[in-house]
Amino acid sequence: MLTFPQETNTAHVRLMTSREKFTAITVCLRFFTDLRRNHILFSLATPTKDDAFVIFKRTAAGELEQRSKNGVAIFDGQDYTLNSWHSICATWASETGLGQLWLDGKPSTRKFLQSEAIKGKTIVLGQEQVKFGRFFARQQSFVGMLTDVHMWDNMLSPCEIQRYTNQTNFTPGNVLSWGALDFQISDRVLLENKQSDCNHSNF
Repeated sequence: MLTFPQETNTAHVRLMTSREKFTAITVCLRFFTDLRRNHILFSLATPTKDDAFVIFKRTAAGELEQRSKNGVAIFDGQDYTLNSWHSICATWASETGLGQLWLDGKPSTRKFLQSEAIKGKTIVLGQEQVKFGRFFARQQSFVGMLTDVHMWDNMLSPCEIQRYTNQTNFTPGNVLSWGALDFQISDRVLLENKQSDCNHSNF
């Protein structure tokens, strides 16, 4: 797992991929934090749009946010608690423009984001990209643990998302796959063994 132990505007992990154009996206990850303030969970930026595909936790206890370019969707009433491991998946497709979040296997309503393809590949964990690949905001940084990050260039089916949530046989991401990540750590981020589940060998 990746541990982000303090609030900064520098500590982050850059995830490398050769893919540069997306007409559909699914991102799944697991996280643990005690933050009550706004914080980033996943940030994909392009040279022209820093919020190309973003998963964001808002200050309100049950609110999560998904962004794509100029589109923003707020998902309220989520069953979210501090100091617990949560699985989150976010989906989007240009064909409909709809986005959806799945927190711990429970789907949100589907909401319109935007219907243009996303062209760009700068993916960062731990910081929100205020500008393409740089200029991070300390007050929106992530503090806690992240693991099992996967990204696909399609919308996963509800059954496949449930398999990811339950840590059973799911198809690893074809854009980002946790077991084969190409990544670069900047500043104080630790790569550690996951603490929560002795039945699974996750790092």
